[in-house]
Amino acid sequence: MVDLLSDEEIAEQLPADWDHEDGEIVRTYEFDSYLDGVGFAAGAGGVAEDAWHHPEMTITYGEVEVRLSTHDMDGVTHKDIDLAERFDDIYE
Repeated sequence: MVDLLSDEEIAEQLPADWDHEDGEIVRTYEFDSYLDGVGFAAGAGGVAEDAWHHPEMTITYGEVEVRLSTHDMDGVTHKDIDLAERFDDIYE
């Protein structure tokens, strides 16, 4: 079973450049073009599918906003932190 993280646990474990807001962790990735962002979102989608954990992603010109939470737990769990770290790895 997956447990919800407390606000303190989230603050301790939150990867750099991510924010915690309204029961989600959020990051906006920046790109030089729309297609670069689309490419990142496609790669992130594959990583999410492999993890069977699906974020909300919004693609705009030069940016992809990612919002992660564990929906069936109504908050943030280790699954979200782990996936955020994996997205950061493919962004670098």
